[in-house]
Amino acid sequence: MTLVAFLLLLVIGLPIGLILCVAALVFIYDTNNLILLQSYPLKLFTSLDNFSLLAIPLFILVGELMNGAGITQRLVQLAAAFVGALKGGLAYINLLANMMVASILGSATAQIAMMSQVMVPEMQRAGYDRAFAAGLTAYGGLLGPIIPPSIVFVVYAVLAQVAVRDMLVAGILPGLMLTGLFILVVALLGRKHAYPVGTRQTWPARFAALRNALPMLAIPLVIIGTILGGFGSPTEAAAVGAVLAVLIGLFYTRSLRLRDFPLILIRTGINSALVLFLVAAAGVFSWVLIFGQVPQTAAAWIQSVATTPMAFMLLVLVALLVVGTVIDGIPGLIMVVPILLPIATDVYGIHPLHFGVVVSINLILGLLSPPVGIGLYVAAQVSNVSPLRVFWVTAPFFLAACLALLVLALVPWFSLALL
Repeated sequence: MTLVAFLLLLVIGLPIGLILCVAALVFIYDTNNLILLQSYPLKLFTSLDNFSLLAIPLFILVGELMNGAGITQRLVQLAAAFVGALKGGLAYINLLANMMVASILGSATAQIAMMSQVMVPEMQRAGYDRAFAAGLTAYGGLLGPIIPPSIVFVVYAVLAQVAVRDMLVAGILPGLMLTGLFILVVALLGRKHAYPVGTRQTWPARFAALRNALPMLAIPLVIIGTILGGFGSPTEAAAVGAVLAVLIGLFYTRSLRLRDFPLILIRTGINSALVLFLVAAAGVFSWVLIFGQVPQTAAAWIQSVATTPMAFMLLVLVALLVVGTVIDGIPGLIMVVPILLPIATDVYGIHPLHFGVVVSINLILGLLSPPVGIGLYVAAQVSNVSPLRVFWVTAPFFLAACLALLVLALVPWFSLALL
């Protein structure tokens, strides 16, 4: 009954947070455990009673502030100064600028929308195919939820009850690996296609671009340095980053005005509420699943299919790629972690941070996979091209992401080396 209600509401198109809450209520009535209704509101509240969750609105605030402070253009100029003269220089610029923006925004869809408006017209004017430019920007946006600060990793850390700091650190090498593979794909495609070559800049011009962008780069460095150095928690680091973003926007770039703050805070509040409601709904849904012994039942079935940790991880990769094509990253994470994490850690002995990196990237990749692929649709809509054409033109990047995911799943070192 609960599964039928869940799938029906999903097909109707109800927001996933409401689906989780309603499914929990259906389970309570279906099993006649009405006593659970007394704890239902309390469980919604206690799911958010976690200091680490304050990092989410603060990271979102940092992204909003930097977006209003004119970050994108300066980072694009910095990337252009050093790689613009290469064959396919604008493609490299797109990826490197995306990587630098990812370290600040932490949101794939926001990054794809913003960077598509900046990079796609520029690449088209230089002679690149518009669909390729849109797809490349979308895959660059894939780095947003992986490179710290990452809202997806914060949510996973809360769900898995692991240190947010450790989870953010675990994403550094995977994010760099994915960036490196995408750069390699651009280099290989450049040998096949006649990508245009940009203008080589002088070293004084490069140093000028670096000087202009250094304050922007200081924000992620301060955030990550605060966390890695043990000077503060991720929440406190995010607060420091927000203050630094305000100072840079007001006094350095001068693109931020006091009259912009109400709208920035409203957008931050709305986006934070959406994410935090999902977390609260996940708490209730997980509570119901555990009460109904769903993880134990799933563990018994998975053990009959996957006899080794490697087989289990491969099974997870396939299953979550399918889930990720129809459900966004954070909702998908909220749905699968309560079921799969106990199996991964207790049955197969997989490190929770390693499992978190693989699961998060796996679900995020679904943002760029048909039939839903919201990241593809965002890039295609902003760029005014067909989503399906965007996918096929940039299929090599999808294969590279799948390869990176397979390596990360089978080699825990990349997730755990910096801990």
